[in-house]
Amino acid sequence: MSHALNVGIVVFPGSNCDRDVAYVTSELLQWPTQLLWHEETNLSDYDLIVLPGGFSFGDYLRCGAIARFSPIMAAVKDHAAAGKWVLGICNGFQILTEAKLLPGALVRNRDLHFICDRVHLRLEAKERPWLQAYGDKTVIRLPIAHGEGCYYADPATLAELETNRQVLFRYADAQGNVTPESNPNGSLNNIAGICNAAGNVLGMMPHPERAADPVLSHSPSDHTLDGLQLFKSLLDAAVG
Repeated sequence: MSHALNVGIVVFPGSNCDRDVAYVTSELLQWPTQLLWHEETNLSDYDLIVLPGGFSFGDYLRCGAIARFSPIMAAVKDHAAAGKWVLGICNGFQILTEAKLLPGALVRNRDLHFICDRVHLRLEAKERPWLQAYGDKTVIRLPIAHGEGCYYADPATLAELETNRQVLFRYADAQGNVTPESNPNGSLNNIAGICNAAGNVLGMMPHPERAADPVLSHSPSDHTLDGLQLFKSLLDAAVG
């Protein structure tokens, strides 16, 4: 197996973080990368499909509610069912829940304001492939930018997520303490990102592609490359 993943990034009308992800995968990681218009239906050439952030279809109705009907989503479901990687970031996470590829829903932030900030996240379920490259690190820092990022699920679903170790990222303070004060949007259980039971589909509200460029790094110990490790984790998992 070559030491690269073939990446397809879905472009919906209103997507605006697609090029950011493409910069990380094609320029920084040197992985073959294609931008895929939402009417595409053949994803057989790709290892990783990314649903990027933005405002798909203007976020009319609900965030992601229209995008889930795009022709490409049937292919994304087949891609996931085949055990291949799917990553939904911000609006992409919202689309994954609307398409029922992930449980729960993303609703309006607790304070009903759009939030653009950086947050600390505690890494959970580190045995999952998405977190393999983080080593001993238990707290990372990533940017967020959303108005509907409050994760909600019924009690039975929440219990199942916790039991199955499907929560990968939880809002926390710099020391990794999960507190109400460290929760920016009111998400239940401070949930910032979850995977499906099989572990190959991940949805997260924070933006890993915005913390990936070494040119922004001040020192090896800072958090400016915390997002890059997420993508590298997939390669580590793929090459075994």
